[in-house]
Amino acid sequence: MPSDSFFHPVSGFDLPRFAGVPTFMRLPHVTPDHAQFAKVDIGLVGVPWDSGTTNRPGPRHGPRQLRDASTMIRAQHATNGMRPFETANCADLGDVGPNPADIQDSMARITAFYQTLKANNIRPLTAGGDHLTSLPVLRALATQPLGMIHFDSHTDLFHSYFGGTMYTHGTPFRRAVEENLLDPKRVIQIGIRGTMYDSEDRDFAEAVGIRIVTIEEFFARGIKDVMAEAREIVGDQDTYVSYDIDFVDPTFAPGTGTPEVGGPNSFQALQVCRELYGVNIVGADLVEVSPPFDASGATAFLGVSIMFEMLCAMLA
Repeated sequence: MPSDSFFHPVSGFDLPRFAGVPTFMRLPHVTPDHAQFAKVDIGLVGVPWDSGTTNRPGPRHGPRQLRDASTMIRAQHATNGMRPFETANCADLGDVGPNPADIQDSMARITAFYQTLKANNIRPLTAGGDHLTSLPVLRALATQPLGMIHFDSHTDLFHSYFGGTMYTHGTPFRRAVEENLLDPKRVIQIGIRGTMYDSEDRDFAEAVGIRIVTIEEFFARGIKDVMAEAREIVGDQDTYVSYDIDFVDPTFAPGTGTPEVGGPNSFQALQVCRELYGVNIVGADLVEVSPPFDASGATAFLGVSIMFEMLCAMLA
């Protein structure tokens, strides 16, 4: 059904893309106390937080740059003709305000915000933020263990950092499995590569049944074959999609905190999202865009282009 006209984005034919207050994809800004909040189907949310970062900080600035870059997103998909803003009511729900001095308080704030979305049947599409952001989101969404399709160059399955720090951007999905937020046998991680501290994360994945597709296997088999397996693994049950921008080769996405060479190009970054059609996506995120490492904004533009692809997949 066509969406309410209130939720249609501002067209570049009506207001130049460099003008106006930037919102995600030029959609209306709707807060939980707004009269239209209950009508939202897909909520785009910023989580400007990177307290889980262990090396190069900066993703706390990601949502702002992603919003600015997203003014270039238009109403229609280039290849399949989908017009998502006419298919569902989409809105920018603003940012979750973190506490940059307290990881646990920030996660509680994030979970509470997403619980409000869950209670109103709003599916979230999140712009992070570092990858620890995914954990409090999953805490709100997972009324039962979810499946997950995860694009990344890292597993984020480590037990802890620095002798016992349990909450970093390298641990969210270990915690999510332990907290029964994810069904490990319905989790697939795609694009894993780079030098390693050790094999602890991969050993854990093997022990609990998480499927890891290394970048070597990804390129050897091809996108369609790998993504067909991903769809088979998650099946038709509720599934979360998490997309770390460092899945993409740093030639195309240098603005991230932990880049790894040898990844997909920008077109392949979009292709994997186009193979998500038919997956029962209850939420998705795009994380780890770090503006200080790419002042040009090219990484952010790729990031919001990926978000648009995931939005279309959520509505397919």
